[in-house]
Amino acid sequence: MAVNVPGLVTVVVFYIVILGIGIWASRKSKKVEKTCAGTKSEVAIVGGRNINVLVGVFTMTATWVGGGYILGTAEAVYSPSRGLIWAMGPPAYVINFLLGGLFFAKQMRSKRYVTMLDPFQHRYGNIFTATLLLPALVSDILWVACILAALGGTMSVILGLSSAISIIISAAVSIVYTFLGGLYSVAYTDIIQLSFVFVSLWICIPFLILSPAVTNISPTVHFNQTLGNSWIGELKLEDAGKWADEMLLLALGGLAYQALYQRILSAASSTQAQVTCFAAAGTVFIMGIPSVIIGAVAVSADWNQTAYGLPPPFERGEAGKILPLALQYLTPTWLSVLGIGAVAAAVMSSMDSVLLSSASMFTQNIYKATLRKQASEWELQLVLRVSVLLVGLAGTGLAFGDDSVFALWMVSGDLLYCVVLPQLVCVLHFGRANSYGAIFGYLVGLLLRGLSGEPLLGIPPLILYPSWREVNGVIVQYFPYRTLAMLSSVISLISVSWLVELGFRHKLIPQSWDLLGVFDEKKGAERERVPVPCEEKNFVLNTKL
Repeated sequence: MAVNVPGLVTVVVFYIVILGIGIWASRKSKKVEKTCAGTKSEVAIVGGRNINVLVGVFTMTATWVGGGYILGTAEAVYSPSRGLIWAMGPPAYVINFLLGGLFFAKQMRSKRYVTMLDPFQHRYGNIFTATLLLPALVSDILWVACILAALGGTMSVILGLSSAISIIISAAVSIVYTFLGGLYSVAYTDIIQLSFVFVSLWICIPFLILSPAVTNISPTVHFNQTLGNSWIGELKLEDAGKWADEMLLLALGGLAYQALYQRILSAASSTQAQVTCFAAAGTVFIMGIPSVIIGAVAVSADWNQTAYGLPPPFERGEAGKILPLALQYLTPTWLSVLGIGAVAAAVMSSMDSVLLSSASMFTQNIYKATLRKQASEWELQLVLRVSVLLVGLAGTGLAFGDDSVFALWMVSGDLLYCVVLPQLVCVLHFGRANSYGAIFGYLVGLLLRGLSGEPLLGIPPLILYPSWREVNGVIVQYFPYRTLAMLSSVISLISVSWLVELGFRHKLIPQSWDLLGVFDEKKGAERERVPVPCEEKNFVLNTKL
């Protein structure tokens, strides 16, 4: 396939613009460092806590509306075994932001934390906090792989570039401006990226629907002769457990992402953080509508009338590329270039957030709090930047391997949902949670999830739950095993915390057995308090971009 030169030039110009905005924002970050009472590393992580509502909504929405969201939603609607009812991203993310605003934003922002791991460090200490970074890091790396795989597939279809080149260039651009400007570069580039995604995809929709190769996409058309399905899809009773598991994974798993709290903690006040979450719930749903329409159009298209021909994409194993394929073969060339720009923008808007997410937690909660307590600000800035680079390289390396964006999208949140979410809920809302319960709950969630297997990573299940099936030689669990692991972790954490406290308080367990010093009042008083960064004073009413 020949390289699409005009399209390539357009994408290069777009990348240069984004890089320029990122560099400009990095200069703004340096100005804030001079006026903020907090440290330079805190300005890079939470933006001086003066990110206003408008910018906050843009950057929060852009983080979730990545390549996985856009391409994964279209793939789900198009796939014969799924359909619209399995396109869980839009409704799940609405639930995610509403719950975040109601039960997490105020609790986190009012205590002026810097990262999601701060409450754990304050209550449990440094060692256990370090173990929580591991599942968060794995999830972030898989998320980077997911969104880069989405972009690589899209560019290979529309521009004629190899996936490898597309992935490497896009990763490099995101790493550079995140490396330079921290949260400010991420937030301000997100505004441009999200706006571009919204406008370009909606411009494509009328051309797709009116394409000569597309028949009626009305949901009353229940059967497509080529694919044998309706784009509405069907939820069978035997699939209900798998559907509920995946929906809860997306809806609740996102509550354990550092990227969410990076935006919450950068708000000027607790109220502003809540408003940002509630507003993002509406915008993230709207951003998913074009992908749903594109998936429905692809189901209704007669691919034999296009240059793509038969067999259709699903039979060729290209369902994961259905969005770029629809743009390439069902719209004019100039529109398909807009589409690739939209996917590139979505990918970078998520990737930069993920890069900063893991780097922030490692720098703030591991390096600064545990490894080098006396580290200088210059040293912390260096560690933050090196961490951004390493996470980006790790995710980029994994992006070359898998064709299903939807699968990578789902797996990226697994460990957070099963292991980190129970810990976060309990540390914020269960005052009696202690280190013994936290460790036990962590092990239970991790063990149950690991023993359930993971087809994408080639891990066979050692526990076979009811309703499991063998599909193409691979065992697939249709029982809500992720949710079982999550709930078991919560119950274990609460129960063990309560029982251990009961034992020590009533002297049923000797005080000498308190190896972690949980019930030693002197040790508890000596625990470090979370440092307070920039003052809120003038930022509550700040509405300037």
